[in-house]
Amino acid sequence: MSSEHTTLRVRVTARDADTLRTLLRETRPDVGGRVRRGEDGRFGVDAFVSAEEAEALDREGVTVTVHEDATAGGRARQAEVARGDRFAPEDAVPHGLARKVPEA
Repeated sequence: MSSEHTTLRVRVTARDADTLRTLLRETRPDVGGRVRRGEDGRFGVDAFVSAEEAEALDREGVTVTVHEDATAGGRARQAEVARGDRFAPEDAVPHGLARKVPEA
């Protein structure tokens, strides 16, 4: 198994509530929100799944639409966050179980 895991945010849409309910019961994806009925009468829910799980969700009467690579989006948001403690005084000494390493 690769240490690199990608999570996708997908929209799973089924022609009727029973089809979607059965699919969710069988596959148990990590859903993000509640099931909603579209203007076209189809039922859909957002889910967070791997690429393999997305393929497994795609079956007759069900459409899977990939909205984004949630892993890449999360990494981009993490890159925006500073690593230091901006509230610590400059001469603060770290405490706890850690190693003190020079900043690069």
